[in-house]
Amino acid sequence: MRHLFLLRHGKSAWPEGIADHDRPLAPRGESAVPLVGARLKTIQPRFDRVLVSDARRTRETFARLRTVMPDLEPLIEPSIYEATPARLFRLVQDLPDEASAVLMVGHNPGFHALALYLAGLPGGDDDAYRRLERKLPTAGLVHLALQGDWGGIDQASCQLRHFITPAMLGGIDED
Repeated sequence: MRHLFLLRHGKSAWPEGIADHDRPLAPRGESAVPLVGARLKTIQPRFDRVLVSDARRTRETFARLRTVMPDLEPLIEPSIYEATPARLFRLVQDLPDEASAVLMVGHNPGFHALALYLAGLPGGDDDAYRRLERKLPTAGLVHLALQGDWGGIDQASCQLRHFITPAMLGGIDED
């Protein structure tokens, strides 16, 4: 069984004159990520691969995640920034077979679309799927489980195991 975790970056700030790629986390994003990270650690304490967008807000999200999961080692993946769902799908298909647990830290709308595309195998969390259909908020975490190899992943080939948002943990869900 393979496990894919998609973590959307924490709430970001919109400073005037700063390019989108360089936007930092907002204070609410800084506080939401460790909440979600603590829950993530109980579900999956270690990862074989961690791919992080090169945008500032995703790198800062990863840094905040590391406060509760210090052993994580990132691979900065520039192609995650502004990636289409198709590009993200290819990234997942190209994951190495020896990686059974993968975390990706990135952005909407690509992460939301990818999660909805992959989740659909019977036996998943139906309530979580209905919530995910509405939105993937900042610092939202999606956990998908797949039988078989990454290269065989396809539409509706994963079970949605968890969909965790900051609001579920006492924080605030934001776009």
